[in-house]
Amino acid sequence: MINRVLAILIFAFLTTTGFAQKEVLRATKKDISQARTYLKAGKNFDKAEKLMRDRLKDSINRDNQRIWLLLFESIKKQYDQGNEKLYLKQKYDTAALFTLTMKMFDVLEGLDTIDARPDVNGKIRPQYRKRHGEFLSNYRKNLYNGGLYYLSKQKYSEAYHFLDKYIACAHHPLYAPFRYAETDKLLPEASYWAAYCGYKNQDACATFHHTYLALKDTAHYCSMLQFLADTYNMESDTTRYVKTLREGFEKYPSEPFFFSRLYDFYSTQANWNEVLSLSEQALRNDSTDMTVKLVKSSALLNTSQYDECIAFADKIIATNNSLAEPFYNAGMSCFYQAVEFDKKLRKTKKQQQQITKLYQKSLAYMERYRALAPNESKRWALPLYTIYLNLNMGSEFDEINSIIKKSKP
Repeated sequence: MINRVLAILIFAFLTTTGFAQKEVLRATKKDISQARTYLKAGKNFDKAEKLMRDRLKDSINRDNQRIWLLLFESIKKQYDQGNEKLYLKQKYDTAALFTLTMKMFDVLEGLDTIDARPDVNGKIRPQYRKRHGEFLSNYRKNLYNGGLYYLSKQKYSEAYHFLDKYIACAHHPLYAPFRYAETDKLLPEASYWAAYCGYKNQDACATFHHTYLALKDTAHYCSMLQFLADTYNMESDTTRYVKTLREGFEKYPSEPFFFSRLYDFYSTQANWNEVLSLSEQALRNDSTDMTVKLVKSSALLNTSQYDECIAFADKIIATNNSLAEPFYNAGMSCFYQAVEFDKKLRKTKKQQQQITKLYQKSLAYMERYRALAPNESKRWALPLYTIYLNLNMGSEFDEINSIIKKSKP
């Protein structure tokens, strides 16, 4: 009884399925005929396209090459129509022409995956590959131009899509006879712009996807290293971040990007020896760079090279006495030396005099720093408090003590 019921159900399913398939095939035949009518009439090409796309949505039709070819023809006629309008300088949306170009590539590449399937004997004999590859090769430059077009409009996702397709042609079987990977001199530049689009979209995968080729674009190598460094930083890949910055700094020592980010990285880690080494290397390239000089001055202070820091800061001050940082670094160098001497429990008279001289020397620098950076009380208030106390400067001490009390939460 159970087997009889099951057989009835299977028969009913097959009958229903067969009927549905016949309906799909009937509708497909009708739509194919209608699409051909549109194409022969020379109008409603977009309607023909929609009919064929709708037909391909049904799994029964996915391998129907007639539908794919009609779909392509409907797009190609739209492209020719738009191209003619542009040639005649009639009003037409340039972006639409690039979109149609992309559609032609997508459709013929999609058809190729069906056309190149192995037969029952495992042989691959694509019928259309040579013809379609040659056809698309004539329009491939439009993919590159489309990428640049959208790039100029700051539409980075669209630009990436076109550039990525342009680059991918170098590895697609359709275009194998053209050996784009070997012959196309635009590939590195296209890869650079594709990486740039990924970077602007903060899409790490898109940025990295074409890095190998992008780094062969020597004209944009410096910029590419910057994109990579920022992307590695975004991905918290510290090792590659620092490695890329180091490469950039070695190759382009005059480019502030690499120095500033290396300084930020090492100073955040309180690795002042690296900061000092970095600044000295930068000054060998440009001994007049004031920003680097200030960094070196701070590095000398933070590596406790106080005498060297004072001497170097004095040289900066002699060149420009309106910069606050050298006064701070020199002042704190004197201050720390005084504090170190003052830690000794037993001090000779000479040592006490030396401590006083160091506080006096620090005073001159720190008061000048205060005048130049009045809002930086967190940096100058406590050192001046200690200096005024040790030098018995009563009124100055009271004033600074009041400032400190007011600043407390």
